Amino acid sequence: MSDSLPFGDEQKRVQFATLALPCMKSIYSTALRLTRRPEEASDLVQETYLRAYRTFSNFTLGTNFKAWLFTIMYSIFVNKYRKEQREPKSVSIEELDEKFHRSLTAAAVDTYLAQNLIEVGTEVDKALNRLPEKFRLAILLVDVEEMSYEEAAAVLRCPV
Repeated sequence: MSDSLPFGDEQKRVQFATLALPCMKSIYSTALRLTRRPEEASDLVQETYLRAYRTFSNFTLGTNFKAWLFTIMYSIFVNKYRKEQREPKSVSIEELDEKFHRSLTAAAVDTYLAQNLIEVGTEVDKALNRLPEKFRLAILLVDVEEMSYEEAAAVLRCPV
């Protein structure tokens, strides 16, 4: 096969689906760990697949497609995070009121859990959540997604 993708739209769709669909579970689980919210994880996966499809002609056949998708996803995540940091947050009175009531409910649940000695989450999840984002994602990519150190470094754009 050549390095470029010389086929028409239908062939492109089939080739993309063949490569992309098996990666979706891994991409979603990593997106969920990055965003920590299912809705945001779904949006991140959707944006990743959309961008990957649009730029599929840039993908070099024979290289690691999964790592290419992770690179796209991480780039989208970082760019969105940076954009959110630059923009001031605006909150409506209704949102503030809702957050206040949710925090009261959450505090009540936390008190109940503490009183009943219920362990929430695993020690591994707690330890991962305490790590800085790049370290956490490196561990997830290498240990959970079974990428090589080189592939994970390429996704995170850092030295091995």
